[in-house]
Amino acid sequence: MTHTHRGQRAAVYGASSGMGRETALALARAGADVAVLARDFDALTVVAAEIKTMGRRAVPIAVDVKDSKAARDSVSNIVDVLRGIDILVYATGWNIPKRALEVLSASDWELMQRTNLWGLYDVTQAALPTLRECSARLVVISSAAVQIPDVSGVAYQSTKHAEAGFVHGLMREEAEHGIRATVLFPGLTETPMLGRRPSPTPQAIVAQALQPVDVADTVVFVTSLPSRAYVPELMLLPAAIQQR
Repeated sequence: MTHTHRGQRAAVYGASSGMGRETALALARAGADVAVLARDFDALTVVAAEIKTMGRRAVPIAVDVKDSKAARDSVSNIVDVLRGIDILVYATGWNIPKRALEVLSASDWELMQRTNLWGLYDVTQAALPTLRECSARLVVISSAAVQIPDVSGVAYQSTKHAEAGFVHGLMREEAEHGIRATVLFPGLTETPMLGRRPSPTPQAIVAQALQPVDVADTVVFVTSLPSRAYVPELMLLPAAIQQR
């Protein structure tokens, strides 16, 4: 997929680690200039430096999407530098150790909503004018828990279901402006989020999990399709783990 995205401008939220980081790098390898956004600016500068070695432009922007104003301002910062957004990827995601409803606190419920859902709303609504202008592609990285319910917790699953609804609703509203929106449902993936599980995942299972680059390559594929085509949703599972 080398150079399929040459001349395009991408923004990846959640780019400091995991799927977001690998997606930013994969889009750069495909030829895009990339704005990388997350809370950890030091981690972003490392990602940006790697992108620059590919001869692509990289813009690290620190933002906490739980802060509505900061999330919206980050979009202005992207547009000021890149002069537009052709590809917007929302890979920001969070989960909590105390995730069962019996022990779920109101503050953790709000944290999950603010990070996984409200951040998506703030960023996408703020970006809508430039997304329309650029006939952009939006990719939201949700979870296979939407399709195959698991024990990831009611807060996590609620927000991930809502992300899917957001994407499908946006597509119905904005298709006339050339926007194409996709929601991805990755299964178990070896990312830092595994460390926040209430019980450690056995290493034998982790060894069979997807890698972040698998998700990143899927994002590159979805965003490389011609304007006449789009993928509404796509589930990606580790072949050796049958999630039922």
